Amino acid sequence: MNQPARKLLYWTPRVLALAFAAFTALFALDVFQGQGFWETVLALLMHLVPTAILLIVAALAWRWEWIGAVAFAALGVAYLVLMAGRHLHWSVYALMSGPMFLLAILFGVGWLVRDELRPRTT
Repeated sequence: MNQPARKLLYWTPRVLALAFAAFTALFALDVFQGQGFWETVLALLMHLVPTAILLIVAALAWRWEWIGAVAFAALGVAYLVLMAGRHLHWSVYALMSGPMFLLAILFGVGWLVRDELRPRTT
């Protein structure tokens, strides 16, 4: 595998994981609706729990790709299971679980070819 392909396969899932975490953090902005200070802080913290989970998984996957493959796949399935029966448009499910499944695939491929991705020390 050539150097640009190795870099792309190494960095793409990591950057996308951080971007997806930032995207989910945007949903926390709906808490600013004229509540009191402490109610707003509590609501903000509760809305940022999914983002924190994604960041923790991304941090673990940064070093151990297999954790990213398993955890992002599990998070994608968990989202589909927890949101089942809410009668949302299919695009909502695709927008939220799709990136997690894509990240699982990318981290899984990165794990399978990890020996080629690591820099060689000679």
